[in-house]
Amino acid sequence: MKKQLLLFAISALALTSCEDDNMQAYELDMMKGDWKTSKTEIISGKDNKTVLASDTPSGCSTKNITTFRTDYFTSYTSYAGVGADCQQNGKSEGTFTYNTDSKDLTIKYNNDTELKYRVVILNNTELKLQQLFGNIDINGDTVVDINYITYKR
Repeated sequence: MKKQLLLFAISALALTSCEDDNMQAYELDMMKGDWKTSKTEIISGKDNKTVLASDTPSGCSTKNITTFRTDYFTSYTSYAGVGADCQQNGKSEGTFTYNTDSKDLTIKYNNDTELKYRVVILNNTELKLQQLFGNIDINGDTVVDINYITYKR
């Protein structure tokens, strides 16, 4: 009886760890590829609903690309210029970690500090991140407001 119980416990543990691995692979597969910023927002920290500020990229910044790969490589390419004359302005490369349980995403570009986010939406066409660093109270209600970045393919 003890051997059967032990076998059952080991099997359950193995199945649980496989589910975690499968979920990680599935979400990394959805995350991989090139993403363009479609909107940035600052939402009230008091109710997490009221939009205090919103910005949609325009001009050359619409070409900026954030890339994720399944080998935990990431890059950010920015563009600048006037009118239709957009040129690559800079490129940062680094690595990232992602926790499927907590939805925490940490990006570490080379020669930079870690940038921590929480994934709010992740599907094949949209990625929405809650910024977990550098947030401030912009509306003066003494509650720190929250920055969100929405990406589209």
